[in-house]
Amino acid sequence: MKLNYIYEILLFVLLILLQTLLLNRINLFGIATPVLYSYFLLKLPVGRNLYSVIVSSFVMGLIIDIFLNTPGMNAAAITIVGAFRKNILGLFFEREGYDDFVPGINTAAGPFVRFTIFMVLLHLTLLFFIESFTLFNLKNTLLRIGTSSVVTIPLIIALDSLMCRRKPGEQ
Repeated sequence: MKLNYIYEILLFVLLILLQTLLLNRINLFGIATPVLYSYFLLKLPVGRNLYSVIVSSFVMGLIIDIFLNTPGMNAAAITIVGAFRKNILGLFFEREGYDDFVPGINTAAGPFVRFTIFMVLLHLTLLFFIESFTLFNLKNTLLRIGTSSVVTIPLIIALDSLMCRRKPGEQ
């Protein structure tokens, strides 16, 4: 059990460092930026307490906001997504006997991909609308959401398949 918490802390730190030091410097065609830190919410166990999910989401967003000098935009977007995570999980995964279940590409590929797409789209929609704070340039905001999603979703799926490889001989 404690090993799971160590893994989550390491993932938390790794994703923050990766996002702030590398991914935010990538800006494809001036509109698409990979936003990988939402992967942390995807990999939390399903039965995790809502309070701890919201607090860890907020802390992650706040740390990213501090590093990127964005006044609370990432914290607000990821905290809202974290608050609705339990309800969204119920849309894609069965509700019975899954407290220790961690969604992943190797455990339930189809539901995990759909869950990832939904969560990333929700997070990026909130983030970019909070950032623009207007509907004046709606076309540009929707283009940023779409292109960033197209970059982020395959990156998350690739990262999950790399991190969750099966051991040789395992069925």
